[in-house]
Amino acid sequence: MEQFIGVDQGTTATKVSCVYEDGRAQLVYQKNHRQITPEPGWVEHDGDEIYNNIAQALDKTGPGSALGIDHQGESIVAWDKKSKTCFYNVIVWQDSRTSAWIENLKKDGLEPVVQEKTGLPLDPYFPASKMRWILDNIPEAKTALKKGRLCMGTMDSFFIHRLTNVFSTDYNSASRTCLFNVRTLAWDRELCDIFGVPMEVLPPVVSNLGDFGCFGSTPVTASIIDQFAGIYGHGCRKAGDFKFTFGTGGFMQALSGESIVEDKKYGLLPCLCWKFGNEAPMFGVDGGIYNAASAINWARSLTLFDEYEELNDFSYPSAIERNLAFVPALSGLACPYWDRSAAGLWAGMHLGTTRKDMMQAVVEGIALRAATILNVTDQIVPLKEEMKVDGGITENPYFLQFLADITRKNVIVPDYGQISSYGTALLARKGLGKEDSPVNTACSQVTWKDKTQRDYLKYFEKMVRCSRGTRKIGSSQIRV
Repeated sequence: MEQFIGVDQGTTATKVSCVYEDGRAQLVYQKNHRQITPEPGWVEHDGDEIYNNIAQALDKTGPGSALGIDHQGESIVAWDKKSKTCFYNVIVWQDSRTSAWIENLKKDGLEPVVQEKTGLPLDPYFPASKMRWILDNIPEAKTALKKGRLCMGTMDSFFIHRLTNVFSTDYNSASRTCLFNVRTLAWDRELCDIFGVPMEVLPPVVSNLGDFGCFGSTPVTASIIDQFAGIYGHGCRKAGDFKFTFGTGGFMQALSGESIVEDKKYGLLPCLCWKFGNEAPMFGVDGGIYNAASAINWARSLTLFDEYEELNDFSYPSAIERNLAFVPALSGLACPYWDRSAAGLWAGMHLGTTRKDMMQAVVEGIALRAATILNVTDQIVPLKEEMKVDGGITENPYFLQFLADITRKNVIVPDYGQISSYGTALLARKGLGKEDSPVNTACSQVTWKDKTQRDYLKYFEKMVRCSRGTRKIGSSQIRV
């Protein structure tokens, strides 16, 4: 029976699923990698460690009919064109080391031209400023540039180059760099000049499906960012379909159709979800939360709880109903605020507040941030009544019910939880020229019940405003 392999290279782990022609899906490999934090606000990974994990997984899985790779999206690598060794660690999407430099670009009035061409705001989340940091700070990268041996790109291009010796990236991945013009569908000279990234170090941009070379006897036929692999794996294909992934961060993608969405009011990111061959691109909007599971894991490191099962149920009314709120802005606020000056905040605590109360507020805070994003999304892309979700936090029944109530959406959770690697395997199959296979529809549904919870969103948004301007960026205190 044919076997289609999906490699999901996420922020904390590499996971591999095999999808078979009869629709079955099986997780065949999972391995975590190190999180490297050399300074406050810096987040790195060891690119060689992760590549070795991928190679080990594929060796264990064996040959397949086709292989697809998804990746972390806005994390970047710089490596040698010939030896394929990294010049520096992967700089991860969470990393904020370029915040002060980004603020200077804003002061120079460059944000409008960047937004017009890319649909993206100026933020250290996106790869362009990370690439510039490499060029400014890593002597080996500068030397390689002079010798014509420097390659820079998102992690898909690095992995595929090492696996197959093909140097390329896909439309979806390129569109998240701040160097790619989503109107011309090409790298943009003016954007490269703004960020100081030589265009010649960037990979050629190709379809999300096609010939990315072979790893052994297995053709690599798909490449995409993990979040967009997830929306494909959920079966989203039409405008208004959307999903929310609650992993290290929380990320929503909603499909809008073949035309790019113009949004200069709500802080959503127009995005190129995928482009298949000569077909028109599928566009959408994207909204993110920097801290979801990372906020829960941070609270665990403070010994606010011991086992994750402790968070599955709370015997009191909701924390927000008692004016207790947590704003999960531990790395700043993403959509719709795009404010790195914001910091994490508990509000409404008193002498009777317990650890359990604080954790209830943390769990709810993630859902409340999701509701904020859905509220603005509905203004420009009318969303369907079903919210498809995935990620580790979606194993928490309290979170799911609170999320349904605060958004007034019915929440759909697939039984097969590895939705990114599943979607990537489906894309690998499609990359062989096959028609779309039926999506695994086995799932559970959480129906919204409590009409009153939505009323507390205004209080939470007030606390969000209080969180802003409380973090130092570079050497200056930013206040909004």
